[in-house]
Amino acid sequence: MKKFNTSTCSLIISVILLGVPAYAATIKGVVSYEGEVPNLKPIDMGADAICLSKHGSAVMPQILVLDENKKMANVLVQIVSGLPKQEYPVPTEPVVLTQEGCQYHPHVVGVQVGQTVKVLNPDGTLHNVHALCKVNAEFNLAMPKFRTEMTKVFDKVETMFPIKCDVHPWMAGWVAVLAHPYFNVSQTNGAFEIANVPAGTYELEAWHEKLGTQKASVTVTADETKEVNFTFSRP
Repeated sequence: MKKFNTSTCSLIISVILLGVPAYAATIKGVVSYEGEVPNLKPIDMGADAICLSKHGSAVMPQILVLDENKKMANVLVQIVSGLPKQEYPVPTEPVVLTQEGCQYHPHVVGVQVGQTVKVLNPDGTLHNVHALCKVNAEFNLAMPKFRTEMTKVFDKVETMFPIKCDVHPWMAGWVAVLAHPYFNVSQTNGAFEIANVPAGTYELEAWHEKLGTQKASVTVTADETKEVNFTFSRP
């Protein structure tokens, strides 16, 4: 009788129980900005003393966040074509969106259809979460200082839509509802990583709220890591 080695058994178990593709690939890269950096004005939070008290220095808008090397945060990178047509497991862990310092953190967020979004309010002041959906149901829910947490679930795929706080007009963020888990948002150093990608050829899209979208094609083989970089510039 032929025996399986332990590594083969572990691989089979991980695929069956965890839904992880065998020998899955990774797509990673860095998002950069080139050209003159616009001179953005600090946010005036004077209308709410509690918001103002949360910061010891000037607070800049989140619409263009660059590090010292002009690497860009808050760019959503996702696979937009090439994936098998199938249903993907919904993550059990919620996506956490925090209203902290009277700003949304993270500023850009991706969530899978059916995944819980947990919205927090640690500020001790009134916020309201106004999601300007077009495909999913629009909602506008108040979060007084005593309501520190609420949850929402989006049940339809929808490209980027804004969220805002009608109490604090400078508060804005973006949400994408996706049918699959193959996306990531660039960090403060511009880096992104999409893991557990099945072997294949895909089209990637990088989205920024002011600078539009860029696309790139990538082919990955089993257990391979490929680098794809994006560069945005001021119009």
